[in-house]
Amino acid sequence: MQSPLFTTMAVVGAGAMGRGIAQIAAQAGSQVRLFDAQAGAVDKAVREIGAQWDRLLEKGRMDAAAVEACKGRLLPAADIAELADCQLVVEAVVERLDVKKELFARLESIVGPEAVLATNTSSLSVTAIAAGLQRPRRLAGYHFFNPVPLMKVVEVIAGLRTEPSACEQLATYARQMGHTPVQAQDTPGFIVNHAGRGYGTEALRIASEGVADVATIDRILRDQAGFKLGPFELLDLTALDVSHPVMESIYRQYYDEPRYRPSVITAQRLAGGLLGRKSGEGFYRYVDGKAQVAAEPPVPQVDEMPPVWVSTRAARRQELFQLLKDLGAKIETGQSPSLNALTLVAPLGFDVTTVAVVERLDPARTVGIDMLVDDAATRRRVLATNPATRADMRDAAHALFARDGKPVSVIRDSGGFVTQRVLATIVNIASDICQQRVCTPKDLETAVTLGLGYPMGPLAMGDRWGPANILEVLFNMQTVYGDPRYRPSPWLRRRGAIGLSLLQEES
Repeated sequence: MQSPLFTTMAVVGAGAMGRGIAQIAAQAGSQVRLFDAQAGAVDKAVREIGAQWDRLLEKGRMDAAAVEACKGRLLPAADIAELADCQLVVEAVVERLDVKKELFARLESIVGPEAVLATNTSSLSVTAIAAGLQRPRRLAGYHFFNPVPLMKVVEVIAGLRTEPSACEQLATYARQMGHTPVQAQDTPGFIVNHAGRGYGTEALRIASEGVADVATIDRILRDQAGFKLGPFELLDLTALDVSHPVMESIYRQYYDEPRYRPSVITAQRLAGGLLGRKSGEGFYRYVDGKAQVAAEPPVPQVDEMPPVWVSTRAARRQELFQLLKDLGAKIETGQSPSLNALTLVAPLGFDVTTVAVVERLDPARTVGIDMLVDDAATRRRVLATNPATRADMRDAAHALFARDGKPVSVIRDSGGFVTQRVLATIVNIASDICQQRVCTPKDLETAVTLGLGYPMGPLAMGDRWGPANILEVLFNMQTVYGDPRYRPSPWLRRRGAIGLSLLQEES
């Protein structure tokens, strides 16, 4: 085993995060001193970490000698003064600025002048935590994710007065612990919690507008966009007593920036105790830990399928024509639809109603289809009606696009489809992170992929579905809603305008 950069380190706080950090530090070869002001917390943590190593031994992931060595390196500290010779102290206590400032003031008076102090804060300013210290240059953010041994990314955050060498040391040590470090500036939410605003908050807006129920939104984003969990499944997993305060914190720290606006839905559910899996009920009800989800509506039975006419302005029009041919549709190719035709539109960002009015189509026979993502890359098709769409036309469209067995979701009219809105919001917020120079595009992609489990990084999403298309969605949604939350980031606007990859670094 390579000798660790910090041969002696300490963790203050024996909760879930502190236990995880202590575990991987000991596995990296460091002598770890674990301290907690709460009586009995350290002894309990040492037992739980030891039990975790025993489980790894049973699974063949560690051998007996390695387990015994790790247990020998994990030492309980009865008093904070026992941390005096530690080269690194990582704080993992409650998310309160006053508590953290007081703790670091004490630590600074105990450890040596070159010791590195690190805060595992997820939402507080590193600069604010270091304010008042005699040596703020030695304090940095070191944000791990729960569960620490499995979540392989750590954010290394420089406060305004943090010296670069402290961050370099922490990054090197993270690699020695088997984690991937990403460098971030001291901004609200850092990288992962900042970039993660787009997924849940936009899905909550969609639900609040009555566009679709939560199960349908989850299905669409899993099957059409490739996310492992739908946004409401994810909110239930993380629990609203964790996720809603983060939403509010980032929103307030950015002085009520509309892009990060929280939802009254989560505030109300938090107040009512509907936290998610751990409370047995959240956006879903759980029985024996399994979400109870209603079955999808069946595909309608249609005796006679009408002919289909496709708008001349439809996105991916030729692909849509080919899809209709493959499904056996009777396609009209005239300048306008016949009086009996199902009229298909495929807008980017605009609602079906607006398209029908602008293109002078009969809204009663007009149905929208989401073609942002090419059909071959999805496991689900999404249609949208407008308030005047006839039931027979809605059912005909549903039955037609389900002919090959691919699931179909039918949603209500809105500015942009579910996937368009969520992907555009994710890419836009990520672009704004790059605009602010919070981190490099490479570190952004790494942090989000490892920290949030997205199918790809947000900038890769933008490149995959087209920066110009994402821009069109945002511009059109801004027109529909008149809401600044859809204002495109200058960073995205410049790249989309000149066809530059979002992943390309500026010279």
